[in-house]
Amino acid sequence: MQYPLIHPNGTSPQRLLDDYCLAANAVRAAIEAVEMAAPNLRDYYPLEPACWNTAIREHQARMDRLRSVLAELEQLAEYACDWADGKGVPVGR
Repeated sequence: MQYPLIHPNGTSPQRLLDDYCLAANAVRAAIEAVEMAAPNLRDYYPLEPACWNTAIREHQARMDRLRSVLAELEQLAEYACDWADGKGVPVGR
């Protein structure tokens, strides 16, 4: 993952942290909403049996992608938090 370089002419660590946390909270809300939209067997049983399995696999893939985005945002937030707390060290340097 490419982390931002924290420097005097760039975005402040606190602003980065706030933005990453805001984005992470939005993804958490999306995860909850997508989970509520999970396939229900009663909407698929009139179709071929394979349709239900496909719907479940597709739903799980959506959830996995959202969880992956959340994990990345949490890593970025932790990085920015370290800088905001004065413990930051450039990544990959």
